[in-house]
Amino acid sequence: MPEIAERTWASADGLRLVADDYAPAPGPARAPVVCIHGLTRNARDFETVAPRIAAGGRRVLAVDVRGRGRSAYDPNPANYNPLTYAGDIIALLTQAGIARAAFLGTSMGGLITMTVAAMRPDLVAAAALNDIGPEIAAAGLARISGYVGGSPQVKSWDEAAAYARDINGPALPDLTAADWMVFGRRLFRQEPGGGFRLDYDPDIAGAFKAPPTAAPAAAAPDLWPVFTALTTGRPTLLVRGAASDILDEDIAGRMAAAAPQMARVEIPRVGHAPTLEEPQAAAAIDAWLARAP
Repeated sequence: MPEIAERTWASADGLRLVADDYAPAPGPARAPVVCIHGLTRNARDFETVAPRIAAGGRRVLAVDVRGRGRSAYDPNPANYNPLTYAGDIIALLTQAGIARAAFLGTSMGGLITMTVAAMRPDLVAAAALNDIGPEIAAAGLARISGYVGGSPQVKSWDEAAAYARDINGPALPDLTAADWMVFGRRLFRQEPGGGFRLDYDPDIAGAFKAPPTAAPAAAAPDLWPVFTALTTGRPTLLVRGAASDILDEDIAGRMAAAAPQMARVEIPRVGHAPTLEEPQAAAAIDAWLARAP
């Protein structure tokens, strides 16, 4: 196992943020890899993927995005957006003295990756997007809005595993009982008093919970030009769950047409999102990193 340190850094607005910093195996210097999780997740999603990458000779930083895991919750929920998150990642690289990195982003982490590339293209040496693109399918958004920000009554790790299976089982039908226990331990935090809660700030749900009488939100930015720029002139990879309701076949097809040079892999019998521990995903990530600086 590689050496793992807990790295902290400060956001521009003064929040204490945290990442797992995996030391690389000895070898030629290569660009480090920044791993960024999805909306309701945290750095523990990469606790298997990151050590494997580090063993291949690259430093890995697996972040807890603000409002998740060990990173501070934001007193202003309006800051829970990709632009702010991207600023946090840029601050991490600046404070760590990293001039360029490869980015591996799952779902929201992929949106953050695209945003970082738009803000500071010099920082992104290579990019892998896990089950996300410049558009999000409506069916997936509706599903997420149904559970994000909830407060499930969980009283044991067995119940945490059962919750994880209830929410994610249709997307990951081949996971075992042991896999779901691992999944549950990634999703939940056990409080000092013994209780359990989801390991994120419920206020991240604000964007999904606007009241029906609220004024229409401003149109979402067009990320297609950002995606095209991301996939031009740097090694890129798209990982897609074959049954994904976030990155549907139509969006994935248009991404392939817009970026024919991008490597692609589809994970069978998986929805949103692949864990990246699937053999097909691991092989694709290895091939992508072989092309990265």
